[in-house]
Parts: sequence; structure tokens; C-alpha cells
Amino acid sequence: MALGRKRQPSSGEPTVALQDGKQKSTIEQQAPAARAARPESHLVAGNRADRDDSVPPGLRIAAAWSWRFLVIAAMVAVVIFLVIQLREIIIPLLISVLVAALLVPLVHFLVRHRWPRWLAIALAEIGTLVAVGGLIYLVVTQVIRGFDDLRRQSLESYEQFQGFLRDSPFQISEAQLNEWIDQGVQSLQQDNGVLLTGALSVGTTLGHVLAGFLLVLFSTLFLLIDGRGIWHWIVRLFPRRARPAIDGAGRAGWHTLGNFVRVQILVAFIDAVGIGLGAFFLQAPLAIPIAVLVFLGSFIPVVGAVVTGALAVFIVLVYNGAVPALIMLGIVLLVQQIEGHVLQPLIMGTAVKVHPLAVVLAVVAGGILGGLPGTLFAVPVVATLNVMAKYIAQGTWRVNPKPQLEDVVPDA
Repeated sequence: MALGRKRQPSSGEPTVALQDGKQKSTIEQQAPAARAARPESHLVAGNRADRDDSVPPGLRIAAAWSWRFLVIAAMVAVVIFLVIQLREIIIPLLISVLVAALLVPLVHFLVRHRWPRWLAIALAEIGTLVAVGGLIYLVVTQVIRGFDDLRRQSLESYEQFQGFLRDSPFQISEAQLNEWIDQGVQSLQQDNGVLLTGALSVGTTLGHVLAGFLLVLFSTLFLLIDGRGIWHWIVRLFPRRARPAIDGAGRAGWHTLGNFVRVQILVAFIDAVGIGLGAFFLQAPLAIPIAVLVFLGSFIPVVGAVVTGALAVFIVLVYNGAVPALIMLGIVLLVQQIEGHVLQPLIMGTAVKVHPLAVVLAVVAGGILGGLPGTLFAVPVVATLNVMAKYIAQGTWRVNPKPQLEDVVPDA
């Protein structure tokens, strides 16, 4: 009969044979499984009905992002707190990492040329100590030799400047000038205190200096001997699935840090030679200490260049007068412009390049949080973290788990 006839599957619809001989379409067979796989509509509707519809979806999304941001900020705050509490260890360790990043290529070069590894490491570390000690000895002897003359010339120049102000149309008295100088000195001392007594500043007693020096020495030695083993131990602290990304990011960051330190030394050397030759041709005394201070100050971006350049101009002003001081100021500005617009873009490479705004913000934040050590480590840390984050975010670790220097720094 027509009423009792069951629906027959169409010719194009697949069927499944049952045990009783009847056929059932595949769509009818898969329907219960599909319904079980997806959430029940009435439950979803009930959950939505139970929600407070007065909260806009955008606010819910903002709240979800906010608590995640607060968790990350809390973690960063804990890390900063631990770094501050352990600054007596962290600062020498960071210095040793920078020194090791500079010396590892030298050690590898000597080993490739059939030097014993222990001899290559000893030569690299002892050579670094001799070079740093020689620079310090040169500066100290030159300053001690010319200190009396510098003090005498400074007093004479100051008296001449006082006479010029008294005879000028402004008619500034000696009392007013002394008051302004005292205010400037107090302000400078306050700012200098913030810079030198930041959260990361270490003790300046002989015991602190000696302990920090020995810690740098031994940390650098062990990084040169077994740096790879230390890094593998750190990687094993992470979950197994995250280890390839962490290991590759660490390698990329290490290549970036080493290239950054080498390039920074080259740029500092060029700055020191340029400003030192300018002071020499202007027949200014203490030309060698000026060059050495410019070299050391170049490792602190922005702040170091300003302070050492101002010191060079001041010395020339005291000894040679206003016109040579203006010439020296022009030389300092020219060298800094060449560094910023020629040397940094040409030598640094795209992988290590950090935006100037990021450099300024990093230096300021480092100075606020860590004083002078913070300004020293700010840019290397930012440059290294920038490359590591890019390496992980772009998924480069999937196709290149062990990047080399040419992969991180294409122009190297």
C-alpha cells in the first residue's frame, strides 16, 4: 500500500546494509554521531540566556585580555624584583656574558687553526685583561700627570669668565654667578645620584669591586669552557615540545649579541679615534684620556656620547679658548652624526638594528630601573630579545632549528 511504503534511497545516495537485510542511508546513520559531536543547541541557548546581556561583547574581550596582561606584568615584576635583589650576582654575570660573546669567535678561530682549546681560552681571557688594564693605566697616568695643570687652567678660565660677565651688559655679579653654579651643582648631584644609585647599582667598596671582578673572571672562564653545556641544561628545564623553539631562539639571540658587541666595539673605536684626533690637532692636553673615555662611553648609547663629548669640549675650552672649543664641538657633532647615519646602518645589519625610539626608551627605562648598569645593558638586552621574539613568532624554528650567524645577520 502507498501509505505503508518506506522511503527508498535515491540512486545517488550511499546506503549501508543492516543485519536484518534492510538498508539505511549513510546520512541517516551519521546523523546521531553528528548530533553527539556538536554541542547541544538547547544547552548553548540556555547558557547564553543565563549570561548578563548588559555586558557588551567588547568589554568581555577587553576583560579577557586584561587579566592575561596582568599575569604577564606580575611575572615581569617578579623577575625584575629578583634581579634587583640579586644584583651583586646578576651584574657581573651579564658583564661576563658580553665578554664571552666577544671572545667565543676568537676561541673558535684559534681552535680551528689547531691551537689547544685550553691555550686558546687562556690567551683570549688574559689578552682581554691586559688590554683593559693597559687602557686604565694609560688614562690614570695621563690624568695624574696633567691634573695640576688642568686645575690651574680651570681656575684662570673661571676668573676670566667672571670678568667677562661683570663687564658685559648683563652685569652679573660674582655672588649671582656663584649662586647659579651652586644650584647647578646640586641639581647635577641629585641626577647623578639617581643614575649611580639606581636599583641595580652595586657597592663601591674595595670588597665589592674585588668580588665582582673575580665573579666576572670566573663566569667568563666557564662560559668559554662549557657554555654549550650550560645552555643545554637551561633548555632541558622547559617542556619537551617547547625545547626546539627555545633552543633555536637562544642560538639566534647569542649570534645577535655577539655581533652587536663586536660592532659596538668597532663603532666605539671609530668614535674615539675621530674625537681623539680632533683634540690632538687642536693641541688640547689629555687627548689620549679623552679618546679612551669616548671609547668607553660609546657603550652607553645617547648618554655616553653626550657626557664624553661635553667633557672633550670643556677641556678644549679651558686650555685653548672659545673658538677652538666651538671647533671641537663641531668635530664631536660630526663624529656622532657619522656614527648615527652611516656607521650604525652600514655595519650593524638589519637583524640587530633597533629603532632609535626604542633605543632611547630602553636607555631611559634602564637608567630609571638600574642606574648606570641599566643604561649599559638596556640596548643589548632589547636587541637580543627582539631577535628571539621574532624567531619564535615567525615560526623559523620549524624550518631552521639551529640558525647560524648568516641566518640571523644577513649582512655579516
